[in-house]
Amino acid sequence: MSPQPQAAVGAPLSRVDGRLKVTGKALYAAEHDVDGAVHAVIVDASIGRGRITSIDTGAAEAHPGVLRVISHRNAPNLPYRDNPGSNNPPGRRLRVFQDDRVVFHGQPVAVVIASTLEAAQHGASLVEVRYEAETPSTDLHEAEPGAPTDYARGDAEAGLSNAAVRLDLAYELARNHHNPMEPHATIARWDGDKLTVWDKTQWVMGTHDELAAVFDLPADAVRVISPFVGGGFGSGLRCWPHTIVAALAARVTRRPVKLVLSRKQMYFGTGFRPSYEYRLRLGSDRRGRLNAAIHDIDAETSSFETFNEAVMSAGQMLYSMPNVRQSYRTVPLDVNTPIWMRGPGFASASFVIESAMDELAHELGVDPIELRRRNEPREDESTNEPFSTRRLGECYTVGAREFGWDRRDPRPRSTWDGDQLIGLGMAAGVYDPGRFPAQARARLDADGTAVVEAATSDMGPGTYTSQTQVAADALGLTMRTVTFRLGDSLYPPTSPHGGSATMASVGSAVVDACNQVRQQAIKVAVEDRESPLYGVTADHVVVRNGRLHVQNNPARGETYKSLLARNDRSYLEANGTYDGPGSERSAYFAYNATFAEVAVDANLGLVRVRRMLGVYDAGRIISPKLAQSQAFGGIVGGIGTALLEHTVTDHRDGRIVNASLADYLVPVNADVPEIKAIYLDGEDNAGNLLGVKGLGEVVQVGVAAAIGNAVFNATGRRIRQLPITAEALL
Repeated sequence: MSPQPQAAVGAPLSRVDGRLKVTGKALYAAEHDVDGAVHAVIVDASIGRGRITSIDTGAAEAHPGVLRVISHRNAPNLPYRDNPGSNNPPGRRLRVFQDDRVVFHGQPVAVVIASTLEAAQHGASLVEVRYEAETPSTDLHEAEPGAPTDYARGDAEAGLSNAAVRLDLAYELARNHHNPMEPHATIARWDGDKLTVWDKTQWVMGTHDELAAVFDLPADAVRVISPFVGGGFGSGLRCWPHTIVAALAARVTRRPVKLVLSRKQMYFGTGFRPSYEYRLRLGSDRRGRLNAAIHDIDAETSSFETFNEAVMSAGQMLYSMPNVRQSYRTVPLDVNTPIWMRGPGFASASFVIESAMDELAHELGVDPIELRRRNEPREDESTNEPFSTRRLGECYTVGAREFGWDRRDPRPRSTWDGDQLIGLGMAAGVYDPGRFPAQARARLDADGTAVVEAATSDMGPGTYTSQTQVAADALGLTMRTVTFRLGDSLYPPTSPHGGSATMASVGSAVVDACNQVRQQAIKVAVEDRESPLYGVTADHVVVRNGRLHVQNNPARGETYKSLLARNDRSYLEANGTYDGPGSERSAYFAYNATFAEVAVDANLGLVRVRRMLGVYDAGRIISPKLAQSQAFGGIVGGIGTALLEHTVTDHRDGRIVNASLADYLVPVNADVPEIKAIYLDGEDNAGNLLGVKGLGEVVQVGVAAAIGNAVFNATGRRIRQLPITAEALL
């Protein structure tokens, strides 16, 4: 078959939805104009554990504009069917207003519905709740962990005992919150027994299925709409209680209900990257060849669900070593359930592993890049599978050259710029991109334009644009003649929009659907006696700019428009599928090498990142302009993890002390250094049609470690606790 010309894929195109966003015409969850919508505000529990003894709603109900107050005292019973296909972790998910138990500070205990937002807010402040409080368990250091998940190969204890060089290192990683610009919000409306929800979600079908399960509805009785998502970073990967509350309030009041979480409520109403205690024991010979590693990992979860993430994977496959043992224990606490956050598991593990590798390099007097090269595996030693591609060595080479690594003085505290100590650091990064089943639908209309639909999301990486690029090339159309629609459960179902899975999964389904439509058109043409292409072998026909022609004879052909008009076809349509990676046996990962230069005030301990570079082995890059945006965002997020972000909990009652953007620090423009991103040219065809690996997660993995290693090079102080604060350096 002749290859289809590629005009859109690989081009640095601007976002197709950019004009809608900058003109304010892109509608986010709370902005949809639903006739008759009233407002709901959640009343949050003010204790961290216990039971409700009384709720006085009299003052709230008497307030002008308040329509209803719902709590466990008057809420209808909700079925809460099991939902095994959801992103709900194992356990018993929170059932809103179904009993008097409080299991974390901020849990919804009532909701006030009113004709205006102001009336609902004031009404919520008038609800008086009394509790029988118990002392909550919210301290990872003090609580008892659950049963471990273990991994082992070789004899790690013996290998460590026999190692010429041994390190025993303990790390603490703070909880991080997502803090997207758009708060989580839901509008819910019932039309008889049918429920429509406009929601901020990264998984339209997941929210659809959870609503159907909670309210015991057939699948066709629920519709979820989410055309734009103002940032997510993982926070929208499951259906949170506030969405259920909005739907319940709408059913009780028989009015459409809008519910928007406040910024404070975002800290306990949705999930977060869990905090970790991570001990790593590492052994090597005098040349730095790794012999053994023992990982002991404790991570927080809620008391009612067990959240796990892939924190063990990097320690099993990133470096070659014969002896590895891991023990990963979740620690049940009286908190809301954590959720995946950009680079989940891998970002946390990478800080530990890559900091330890830097420490070992310093101990041995070996360059950190050279140490990593000496421990480069030939295959994934946890599965004995070959790597689909692994170009980490090229990432080191390109990064060292472009960053000027040869100018690094390996002696800590040796490079000054006035009162500033200057340091360079680097780290490797790896991520396991998701590949999940997905479907898409493509329709070519008689006017020569096309519409492609899939129920995926776009939280900011540019799904509208990248999928339009893929569809345009597969159909042989220009970008302006293709419309990609997403964010509606009426469209073909897709996997969650996270885990770097969307391009490989949804993109493959889009390619399949568009290829089918193009092949349908070619079949019609070569069988049509009036077509210039009549009798041509179908495999020799390509389509460019909406015109079908013989590959080596562009003059012989015709447009989609003329072909469909002559054959009295109003449209051609096909459904595309992607079934997942299939049965191929290869280790499929994306990689990076991240470099950082920092300046540390010798008197104040303040750390400023001066410049950063990321070099990525991420397969085929569909949209270079969007890729740059992804890398910049991931690096900025990693700066936040390294230097700023830290959730503070009052362990007396479980209250989050810094639940605001004034007190929970995230990087702002003044914190962002010069950033450069480089992508190795190539593709990885393991398990998807596009040769992509996914980019959204790997760009944050290793950033915190690179900064921490640069801080050590600058100051000689090894900080094993995130974030790295001025106090730790003084």
